[in-house]
Amino acid sequence: MPPLSLRLIGDTQVEVVRHFDASPAQVYRAHTDPDIMPLWLTGPDGWRMTECVSDLRPGGGIRFAWADDNGAGFHLTGEYLEIEPGVRIVHVERMFLPDPTPDNRVETRFEADGSGTRLVMTMTVPSAEVRKAMLDTGMAVGMEASYARLEARVLVAA
Repeated sequence: MPPLSLRLIGDTQVEVVRHFDASPAQVYRAHTDPDIMPLWLTGPDGWRMTECVSDLRPGGGIRFAWADDNGAGFHLTGEYLEIEPGVRIVHVERMFLPDPTPDNRVETRFEADGSGTRLVMTMTVPSAEVRKAMLDTGMAVGMEASYARLEARVLVAA
């Protein structure tokens, strides 16, 4: 299975696309259930999710935190803006590294593609500089590590 792909759109957007061998309902649930997310949403090896708050409703809050074995850590906060169960999530998030990053608007779509799910995530940030800084963190490596873990540990058991 090829890893996720990134496409830059304009100056302020990043589109992430990845296929999963599971139904859109399964992939959606893995992205929204606070009991399931800590099993896979950990980024590169050596990190773990230490807090997972996901109040899945428009206006509901998000708070995720991560730590590694060396004492490093960071967190994000956000709010859900739109929810179409099983189909689409729109939220805004900001990372605290430790200072807050500008808001990132994230739209995630879960599309049936005949052999599973095509996940399409579009992130919109305020400027080209913010997008470059986000990409320079190596976010794609952490995302793919999490998604590979999602397929290997969660979706196979669903």
